[in-house]
Amino acid sequence: MFNDLRSKTSRPITGIILLIIALAFGAFSGALMKALSVSLSSFFIAWLRFTGSLIILAPVTVIRFKSRAFRPKRPLLQVFRGILLVIGTASFVYGVREIDYANAIAILYVYPFLMMMLAPILLGEKGNIYAWIGVLGGFFGVLCVMRPDIGKLDYNAFFILLAGLMVALQMLINRLLGGDIDPFVISMWGSMVASFALLPLLPFVWVTLTPHQLGIAGLMACMTALSQTMMVAAMSRAPVSLMAPFAYTEIIFAVIIGFLIFGSLPDITAALGMILIIGSGIFVERIRSQQLSHKETL
Repeated sequence: MFNDLRSKTSRPITGIILLIIALAFGAFSGALMKALSVSLSSFFIAWLRFTGSLIILAPVTVIRFKSRAFRPKRPLLQVFRGILLVIGTASFVYGVREIDYANAIAILYVYPFLMMMLAPILLGEKGNIYAWIGVLGGFFGVLCVMRPDIGKLDYNAFFILLAGLMVALQMLINRLLGGDIDPFVISMWGSMVASFALLPLLPFVWVTLTPHQLGIAGLMACMTALSQTMMVAAMSRAPVSLMAPFAYTEIIFAVIIGFLIFGSLPDITAALGMILIIGSGIFVERIRSQQLSHKETL
């Protein structure tokens, strides 16, 4: 179903910049979700996140595309992407209740590996040894930052792994749809499907929000809308083999935001891990630039 990926104009630097900014917004959204999780159900937070994002994206998208916003290309794939958002969120929420957060993040970030493995099958994009080195280096950087305790893993790790698979598939669909459909339309549909899919749970988790909670939820929705839209735009501009190593930069933003909001200062090992994450992405980009320069000189 995904093998008809059309040839897209490659703008890798723009794609990398958009991806990094999108991941920064995503990390900020995650920190706001953590702040709300003290007093609200995780499923209620997820519903607030997607519903708020829909409220923000729908007017902009309808103004730009009018009724065509609700008649996009490949509607079934749009719905499938929204379902992936719900499954991924629900799987991570369920699994992380019993698994240490560092372990959960380390498992979740297997998704760049899954992207690299699935891209040739679903998109027809083959990676290279340098991209695999970059992904592996970034993953080691994540392990340095998070330092998971493997001995504490149990069957709940499966749900985190499932969440990682959902993220990988979503990123690949972003790549597939982004060249043909406006990112605002894709993001609006994802939020709309996720919001309606979570609606049946609402009576069981509903809480009247305080003004403070409402403000955090509104900011979280803004960050989600920006992150999702920019992520789609980013993935349409560069191959998966180039983008996958840069996915780990979200860990760096999460650490920085965690320090600014929660006061958790990274130690020397975490700092070295962040350097390794950045270096892995730069390594892949430099190799790509050298290969392009070599081709141009032939």
